[in-house]
Formats: sequence, structure tokens, C-alpha cells
Amino acid sequence: MMSTMYKYLEIVEELTLDIKEGKLKSGDKLPSMAQLREEFEVSYGSIRSALLIMKTQGLLEGRHGVGVFVK
Repeated sequence: MMSTMYKYLEIVEELTLDIKEGKLKSGDKLPSMAQLREEFEVSYGSIRSALLIMKTQGLLEGRHGVGVFVK
């Protein structure tokens, strides 16, 4: 479990590394927010913050009603 106040930044780092290492590829759908929350043992707010940062960075894109995908 993450011990810092800024857990969402650690999530951004881990998911970004997964993209850079090819574990997540362009077009891949991310797990649901509930699955990510469980995996990282954080609140929905932390997941939302992390995904918003990654969308702003151009790494992810949300598709309304479908999910979040790697760009």
C-alpha cells in the first residue's frame, strides 16, 4: 500500500512506466476505476486524479460510456 499523501502521482508513474515498457499498448483499454482502486488500494478520487493527469499529458483518452484507453 502506498504511504504518501500524493498516491495519485505514484499511480501516474506506475501506469506511465507500463506504457513505456510496452505492458500497456496504444489502443489497450485500462481496467475499470473499481479495479484500479482495488489494485492500488486507493480512493476513487486518487484514480480520477491520476487518469486526468494522464489524459492531460496525452497518454490516455476517455471514450464516453466505453472506458479509458491508451493513446
